[in-house]
Amino acid sequence: MRPPAAPAARGFSLVEVLVAVLVFSVGLLGLAGLLVVATRAGHGAYLRTQAGFLAEQMANRMRANPQGVWAGRYDGSGYPMAGTPDACDRAAGCSPLQVAARDRILWSRQLQQFLPGVSASIRCAQPAGMPAVSTTQHAYRPPYSGVCSMSIRWTEAALARGASAAAQTFAWTFQP
Repeated sequence: MRPPAAPAARGFSLVEVLVAVLVFSVGLLGLAGLLVVATRAGHGAYLRTQAGFLAEQMANRMRANPQGVWAGRYDGSGYPMAGTPDACDRAAGCSPLQVAARDRILWSRQLQQFLPGVSASIRCAQPAGMPAVSTTQHAYRPPYSGVCSMSIRWTEAALARGASAAAQTFAWTFQP
């Protein structure tokens, strides 16, 4: 007679379980790192969207006030700027120059609110050979035929751990 066969091994050994847990843990660590990078990249995309939105908003303010643009009241590299906007009311209203000063201060507040470590500049120039606009023509709100350039700079957290913050720039040339 033959001796009975040894029972087949069932289940997993402790070594196999430990190896499986180790492999699973390494995978989870990689996934956590990927989540951090994805979150930082998403925040960077949010900041770039805000910069585009703020630039478009200022361009629209400039389009609504061509006299302020003609007078060069939006030009400058000192953004964001401090100050209190003029209090215009329904009775008195604001002059185009007051509107430009108000626009600059309100836009500066928004820049500081939505973008970290921000600075900006706006430059408007008439094309060469354009005739000068007289004071009388200013009163009729002529369209601005020049070109403006806007630059917004801010700092953004680096994607890689240990890397320094990266400076970002949004540059735009437009006609108000």
